[in-house]
Amino acid sequence: MGRKTKVALTLGAAGIAAWAASKAVVKPIPREGKKALEFDKTVILAHRGGLLEAPENTRAAFSKSAALGVNGFAVDVRLTKDEEILVFHDEYADRTTDLVGKISEFTLDELKKANAGCKFEDENGNFSYREKEEQLLSLKELLEEFPHMFISINLNDSPETYEGSLIPSKLWRLIEELGAQDRIVVTSVFDEQTDRFNLYAQSRVATGAGDDEVKKAYTAFTSQFGHLYNPRADLFIIPEKLGIFPLNTEVFIKFLAQLNVPVYYNNVNERDSIVRLINAGAAGFITDRPTFAMEIVQENAGQ
Repeated sequence: MGRKTKVALTLGAAGIAAWAASKAVVKPIPREGKKALEFDKTVILAHRGGLLEAPENTRAAFSKSAALGVNGFAVDVRLTKDEEILVFHDEYADRTTDLVGKISEFTLDELKKANAGCKFEDENGNFSYREKEEQLLSLKELLEEFPHMFISINLNDSPETYEGSLIPSKLWRLIEELGAQDRIVVTSVFDEQTDRFNLYAQSRVATGAGDDEVKKAYTAFTSQFGHLYNPRADLFIIPEKLGIFPLNTEVFIKFLAQLNVPVYYNNVNERDSIVRLINAGAAGFITDRPTFAMEIVQENAGQ
């Protein structure tokens, strides 16, 4: 046996020994549960109020979905020119309203005068809300008008922007003012944003995993050192795939569930996918079609 072979075998044996020792000594630490995430049935959140069924981010959309019996809403927020928190996804107002320009260039009053239903086209190709002058809502209005709804709030502004630097503290102050800590989860693709928010919230509000945390969890899951992974988020809201890597498997859902981290899937609007994920252990769904999703969940209740 050559010297190089001996060294390789020695290193391999050392690696196996280290792995075995870590398995014996280190045990996964489940995440402390949050009241907001305590559901005993599959959770349905209407994405922006249900954007395929009514104009997104409007009272009409949220009211329609609430009447269906959804558990809550998944919304995005942006900061306005006068530093109010608006329920809105895009950086620009153009796509869904009759305004042109960045959300940050308008005051809340100016944005509330916009027609937020004028560009909504239903599945039959009709512009059924064009003349109804639907209004956008501030986050405060949404929380006050739907006090029993669970709401996932996504911080869309980058932490590198002026708006992004301010919104974590402003969001915490609003949540604290309304006493809404136990019915909210705060998320962002930027892990830095939820970290900043938690500097104020001090773990009193559930937080979702950002892109880096999802990658970290998946890497741990696919390695032999998954037992060393300690989640830094209370909830994973994820697509079915991360690039070419599947995030929709029963074993990955179970890996996180054992750490007391439920998994919600977004952008899932097909019957077969929803049923399969329910059977795999998915805790919830964020859907553009709440009517459709509620029907499927009710059909599969108790199965």
